[in-house]
This record gives sequence, structure tokens and C-alpha cells, in this order.
Amino acid sequence: MSALNQPQTAVDPDRILAETEAAVARIRAAREAIGKVIYGQETVVDRTLITLLAGGHGLLIGVPGLAKTKLVETLGTVFGLSAARVQFTPDLMPSDILGTEVMDVGADGSRAFRFLPGPVFTQLLMADEINRASPRTQSALLQSMQEHHVTVAGERHDLPTPFHVLATQNPLEQEGTYPLPEAQLDRFLLQIDVHYPDRDAERRMLFETTGATDTGAEQVLDGAGVQAIQRLVRGMPVGETVVEAILNLVRSARPGSGDAKLDDAIAWGPGPRASQSLMLAVRARALIDGRYAPSLDDVSELAEPVLKHRMALSFAARADGMTVSEVIAGLKAKIG
Repeated sequence: MSALNQPQTAVDPDRILAETEAAVARIRAAREAIGKVIYGQETVVDRTLITLLAGGHGLLIGVPGLAKTKLVETLGTVFGLSAARVQFTPDLMPSDILGTEVMDVGADGSRAFRFLPGPVFTQLLMADEINRASPRTQSALLQSMQEHHVTVAGERHDLPTPFHVLATQNPLEQEGTYPLPEAQLDRFLLQIDVHYPDRDAERRMLFETTGATDTGAEQVLDGAGVQAIQRLVRGMPVGETVVEAILNLVRSARPGSGDAKLDDAIAWGPGPRASQSLMLAVRARALIDGRYAPSLDDVSELAEPVLKHRMALSFAARADGMTVSEVIAGLKAKIG
């Protein structure tokens, strides 16, 4: 019997509903646990959660001191994931993050190579200031992000599951950096801009973090629980209206989409992976908010973090003072 003619497994709606309600409760508990440690960055926390629950990688852009490292550490604790941090520098070699082979000499004088795994063999990797590493090291990380395994001395080594990379960039200090190529940027599900906290959040931070005790995060999930939610996200229904909005938005962000003004402004636009990323992200956002299907509001809210790092403006547009955010805002207005 062919695969097409095989009977379909019956779906139990009561079971799906119960799993969804349980996942929503666990996500709510995780947000509360993170909120005890990270103040004034609710949007950043939510978008990072969207990235992880959608099964992707995130690029955090912000000046130093905005708790990006603390956020990754807290996520590792709350989600029960092993976490590691790598400070990227120009002299960092691929073997420094992937691992290397060493020769062991036995008591009888026999020799054999043994693989020593690098820090990439973790479930949650923070790649700090990723654009400071050389293109060679960046490309080594690219394979692990896309294929979830690394190859050392011709041997394949699978990474733990789940595996996520949260990379940071400092938008101010660009001297001595190697800008990420388009192919690597496209591997990040979302670009998450980290801004300064508001006054009330910073006031709370002063008291909470400078006292005799420091509030710590508590574990809410584990790796298996995270993967179960990720599977649930992929199984969420998406209405035809939302699907069409995703297609219209992403396709309109490409040169040759039919809008003469945008054709002159956009040097290159997002590929199909942007549509896939937005489809997953809107599902994850709906689940985080306790809804069972995404809406047009989800598409509009996540359009910029999905598209911003997948587009570039022409020289003429940049000379006129246009920004990618302004272009995306114009595109969003057409799908409202």
C-alpha cells in the first residue's frame, strides 16, 4: 500500500486541546519565572521565547549592559537546557567552538584519536558578538545552526537536541568586525532589537540587583518539554487569510514585486525561508498568548523581526534617509 493510500491516524481533538492548555500553562509559568530576573524587556523576552518555541535561532542586537547574556542564562535555567557562552573574537578558530581531535596514548603504547567536543555541544549556545569572528569561524557555526551536526576530521558528530543559538551584536562598535553574510543572517529566525529599559523597570533593577541577595530563576521545563511544545507549534492550524497575508508580505518585500517605488528602494529581499520563519513565528506567538491559531495581528507584529535582517536598501534609498523599518512599516500597512 502506498503512503498516499495508507489510513490516516485519527486525531483526538480533546487530547490536542488538553496538550495545548497544558503547554499554555507551562509557557505562562516560564514567562513569570523569567520576569523575576529580567526587568523591562517584555518584548525581548517574548520574541526570544517565540524563537525557541518555533525551533529557531535568534540574533539579539543591542548595546552592552542590557542583560542579553543574563537573558540567555535565565532561559537555560527556566527551560532546563544545558547552556554555554562563547565570546567571539577575531582570533577565534573553528576548532575553538566545534571541538578537536587529540591523540591518546595507552599504557601499552597504543595510540588513538579521541574527539574533544567544543562549547557548541550544548542545547542553548550564546554566541556573544558573533560579528567579531572571522568568516571561517562564522561558516563553521553556520553548519551547526542549519544541520544540527558538525564535521571534524571527516567524522560527523550530532549536536544535542534541542539546539538553539542566540547570537548578539553590538550596533555601536563596528571597528574590526566581520559583518555576517546574507546566508548566515537568513539562518536566524528573528532579529530581536534590545532597547533601554523604561524608568520604572530600571528603578526596580537598582533595588533588586544591588542588595545582599540576588533573585534567581527556577526551572519550569526540560528539554523534552520544550520539544513537545515545538511539535505542538508546528501542528497548529493556520487560517487561509493568515497564509495569504504572509505570502503577500514576504513577496512584496522583494524587488520586482510590482511596486516601482519599492523596486528602487530594495537592493535584495527575503527568500522563501522568511515565509517559513514567519509561519512558525506567528504560531508560536499565538500559543504564548494562549490562543489556538494565529491572526493577522501576529503577522503584523512579527513582520519586522522576521524581515529586517533579510533585506537591504539600495544606495539611493539610503542616501535619501530611508530605513528598512520604514519600508517594512509600509508593507505591513497593505496587509492590515
